[in-house]
Amino acid sequence: MAVELTDANFEEQVINADKPVIVDFWAEWCGPCKMIGPIVNEIGDEFNDKVVVGKLDVDSNQQVTMKYGIRNIPTILFFKNGEVVDKQVGAVPKSNLVNKLEAIL
Repeated sequence: MAVELTDANFEEQVINADKPVIVDFWAEWCGPCKMIGPIVNEIGDEFNDKVVVGKLDVDSNQQVTMKYGIRNIPTILFFKNGEVVDKQVGAVPKSNLVNKLEAIL
């Protein structure tokens, strides 16, 4: 299951994480976000011992959203050692996200 990320806990949960992190930037009103959300949760369940999966509501967390230049959602950022190492914009098949994740493990 995905961790709920906020402006307040982002550094602790993502930047300081001891394993790779996938961050799903989404909003309640976003149709494609609702399509990809369950896929992100599945990946979190399947890789729960290897990665942290988090979801950040862009409407409630403007600070992090602006810092990473998120203009389109869903956007998924892949972090390793506190740095963005890959990115996916838009709803895509699960296999695309798994391939990107496996490349950073």
